Amino acid sequence: RAKEIKTKLGTLLQKPDSTIDFIIPYPEKQEKPPKAQKPSPEEALQWRDSLEKLLQNSYGLASFRSFLRSEFSEENAEFWVACEDYKKTKSPVKMAEKAKKIYEEFIQTEAPKEVNIDHFTKAVTMKNLVEPSPTSFDMAQKRIFALMEKDSLPRFVRSEFYQELIK
Repeated sequence: RAKEIKTKLGTLLQKPDSTIDFIIPYPEKQEKPPKAQKPSPEEALQWRDSLEKLLQNSYGLASFRSFLRSEFSEENAEFWVACEDYKKTKSPVKMAEKAKKIYEEFIQTEAPKEVNIDHFTKAVTMKNLVEPSPTSFDMAQKRIFALMEKDSLPRFVRSEFYQELIK
């Protein structure tokens, strides 16, 4: 049911801007990242060509997540961040706990924030989770990164929010 609503909203959001005003109220106020330094226009311009630079900048990440939230695809960035955090985990016990949480939140079928990965990637990830290691989510994370780079980043770069940053 949630997927169906998401699809319908996605379709509505692709209508020309003038009709959106009547159909969908604007998303809640754009979230300003806590104490993150607003980037210089030059710095923000680099994000057009590098999703990596965008995701590594706390202001850029917060801006991108805010944009994704408006497009109902924030789970991709959340998953990427969760994987980055997971890879830094040293304790095998903590790693197993985080792996379970990431799996339940993003990977399993009908997960609350299920990311869009193919069956093969999902199968490899599940196999990797039998014995969690820092690389357990690598394939899925790379797929989601590629999806954001190819799909979300170009739309973000065209967004009003980004255009304001490079002025």
